[in-house]
Amino acid sequence: MNRATWVDRHGRKMPDRPAVAEGTQVHATWGQLARTVAAVASGLREQLALVPGDRVAIVMRNRPEYLEAMYAVWHAGLVVVPVNARLHRDEIAYILTDSGTRAVVTDDEHAEDIAALVERVDTLEASVVAPGPQWDRLAAAAPTALADPAPDDPAWLFYTSGTTGRPKGAVLTHRNLLMASLSYFADIDAVSATESVLHAAPLSHGSGLYGLPHVARGAVSVFPSPDGLGGAELLSLVARWPGMSFFAAPIMVKRLATDAALVAGDLTGLKTIIYGGAPMYLADLEAALATFGPRLAQIYGQGETPMTITALSKADHADRDHPHWRERMQSVGFPRTDVEVRVVDRDDRQLSAGEVGEVVVRGDVVMGGYWGQPEATKEALKGGWLHTGDLGSFDDDGCLTLRDRSKDLIISGGMNIYPREVEEALLTHPRVTSVAVVGRPDPEWGESVVAFVVVDGPRPPLEELDRACLDRIARFKRPKQYLFVESLPTNNYGKVLKRSLRDMLHQDDASQR
Repeated sequence: MNRATWVDRHGRKMPDRPAVAEGTQVHATWGQLARTVAAVASGLREQLALVPGDRVAIVMRNRPEYLEAMYAVWHAGLVVVPVNARLHRDEIAYILTDSGTRAVVTDDEHAEDIAALVERVDTLEASVVAPGPQWDRLAAAAPTALADPAPDDPAWLFYTSGTTGRPKGAVLTHRNLLMASLSYFADIDAVSATESVLHAAPLSHGSGLYGLPHVARGAVSVFPSPDGLGGAELLSLVARWPGMSFFAAPIMVKRLATDAALVAGDLTGLKTIIYGGAPMYLADLEAALATFGPRLAQIYGQGETPMTITALSKADHADRDHPHWRERMQSVGFPRTDVEVRVVDRDDRQLSAGEVGEVVVRGDVVMGGYWGQPEATKEALKGGWLHTGDLGSFDDDGCLTLRDRSKDLIISGGMNIYPREVEEALLTHPRVTSVAVVGRPDPEWGESVVAFVVVDGPRPPLEELDRACLDRIARFKRPKQYLFVESLPTNNYGKVLKRSLRDMLHQDDASQR
């Protein structure tokens, strides 16, 4: 089933109900959205001469036209390539080239860069600025009927965040997106047409994926101001659009949890905050629960299996009487309804509870493969299971705890050290606000542990940092070196770029030779 079918249905069933909002104001009803989507789809096919299967990239900040463009692309039987608008022009050029994109929908902020790329990218033939005259011409076309793609036809090319090299395009099919949406209903929340979803995170990533189940049920898609969501604005939006949910990276949840307006405000209209995409440390989670109450749900997934591997439900977060509550809050929860999840050794043999290995997953939500990369696809989907590259272990209850990315594992003196447990220990120090731990080549031990530390106020004595570790983890895991930095390098989704930190160490080592 075409994902745009949802918009078409709502346009017929409830044409006067709000579908898209900018702040507290209605941008479009479902009837208006359905007409715009069908008209733009026609314009893409007739005016730009696109044919089913062609790729159309969207390079713009979150705004109503983004949603209109995405569903119009699907309505026309085309493939969406959502591109993070914060990327450098050369990074955008790589994605457009790799995907063979034929047209780009963009905004004023990126129009100049995209126009220049039309000359650089061989397959790229057109760019459309929305809103603007070109967009208006597409939207004035006579509406076209819904295309009828096969369930396993590509719908979305999800380009990985590229923390370890060139991003790859995970081919997400119409079936994949449907299964991800149904899994949301099964494991996270029911959704109704009287509720809303706030797009505070990029639509090119988690917010776009978690917008799908809300569009499916006819909820209102709400766009906040482009200046960054603050507590006062969030309070006004949940008052106007009750039953509000949104996806946020842990760094955003951490910031909002200390916003004075939210700490003292009325959050009755706030339904759910879904967080994921990076570690949520226990101290930050407890602060968020103190502010938001039992409204938090954690998801673990990847672009290759769109945010659907495991979850910690709102009920799990609220169950403080459970004897393993703290351990569960440091886990990523339980396998989702629509997938099988295992932990395996290097030979893909399933491991028992408590044993650490690679997390693998299979199910109808797993990608069809990497765009144009058959060898990478073969490696990632070896044996019919998606190999995530994440290290983890199950407990006896079937709860999965991630230890680290396999590439981030530190082996010192033949002992495995998982950076996250060192980071958790250091974050218990009251002046440590963020930390990242990496391995440094060591001629004697193989690798030594180095902690990059961001503090609030004066630097604490190293003895205090050592004590925070020694009180909680084995002595051999304690960092051999602490490096104080103003901030940690992150990608556009808030993930710490440990590759950059290792590069810094490598450069420092080279300068000492």
